[in-house]
Amino acid sequence: MAAPLDGITVIEVDNWMAAPSAAAILADLGADVVKVEPLSGDPMRGMGRPPKIDDEKAKAYDYGFDVDNRGKRSIAVDLGLESGQELIRRLVSKADIFLCNLLIRRQQKFGLDPDTLLGVNPRLVHATLTGYGTSGPEAWRPGYDVTAFFGRSGIYDAMREGDDGIVPMARPAQGDHTTGLALVAAILAALRLAERSGEGQVVETSLFETAVWTQATDFATTAVDRAPVRRRPRQQMLSATANRYPCGDGSWLVLNMPEPSAWPKFCKAIGQETWIDHPDYKEPRDRYRNMAALVDAIDAVMAAKSRDQWGRIFDEHGIIWGPVLGLHEVAADPQAEAIGLFPELEHGEAGRYRTVAVPMRFRTADVGPRGPAPRIGEHTRSVLEAAGLTEVEIKALLEEGAIGSS
Repeated sequence: MAAPLDGITVIEVDNWMAAPSAAAILADLGADVVKVEPLSGDPMRGMGRPPKIDDEKAKAYDYGFDVDNRGKRSIAVDLGLESGQELIRRLVSKADIFLCNLLIRRQQKFGLDPDTLLGVNPRLVHATLTGYGTSGPEAWRPGYDVTAFFGRSGIYDAMREGDDGIVPMARPAQGDHTTGLALVAAILAALRLAERSGEGQVVETSLFETAVWTQATDFATTAVDRAPVRRRPRQQMLSATANRYPCGDGSWLVLNMPEPSAWPKFCKAIGQETWIDHPDYKEPRDRYRNMAALVDAIDAVMAAKSRDQWGRIFDEHGIIWGPVLGLHEVAADPQAEAIGLFPELEHGEAGRYRTVAVPMRFRTADVGPRGPAPRIGEHTRSVLEAAGLTEVEIKALLEEGAIGSS
């Protein structure tokens, strides 16, 4: 089967995780992605947690870097040198997409800004991912997902339990990968437009604006009244059947059932039919007024069985619920296996290992990881030769220190 982006060439100048994750998706979709790294490599290399396994050779592989850089080719270039900058422009002249996470002032410094590169390749899609956007008073500010996506956008504050709750901390790259998906969507739309019009396109997104979009349901009202969001602990939720509860084995589950029709069904499922017409719980307003006591009562009932036992009971009664799984449980989830969430790759030294699939599947197209992440500058020579550079030119760049090759 053909891949959706067969024949598309991407030049990416970026680092860390957000923009590289977008390029990794393009590679999974079949694009030829050339990753431009500094001679020392992307600083994300070596930053991930090593797996807790006994195989020392496999343990040494950089799985964290791999997930955002699999299936790419790497060239090592010193952008501080004019010859290095010119080399990238030469590659861009034959590419379809240029993807980067450099701030605009750095794009301009290296001659990689939209105006310069569209002058080199008028049909180019120039895509930029930043922390806060490319205009406005803080376009200069660098941003990571914990600062620009979770902090600045209001997500951390909204997720606190009550007004005095501790600010939570996100797991690595959640905002990066979400923003990467947004950039891929923009790039694919721009490609379509460029093909139809024959003119290049400039697209961008940022961690900040993507995070706001993920909370659009809240902001639909908050943007109008500008009132602080109410942060509700479990004992102050609007509905007892849209809450989370601990089970007898120490694990948790989440319910999401609309009021008021769910209440009798839920009471029957947990063996508390007398609660259906109990004066403290009979109507939604009664349950809300007595929510703290009701949550405590439900907690006591839930403590009698494990999460899996309750899950079977809830399925029998048509209750909409979900387990609160640990990451290690998700990696072993039969449903995850059934939909191919963790495909396998082969590495010459690390052997076979599982990676994470992009969240899109095609019935009749080849979509998925093309291979492991490259070494720093692993493909410098082959990429430059394919671009038409002679052996003399490549040797001169190597001697100048403008490029590196492994």
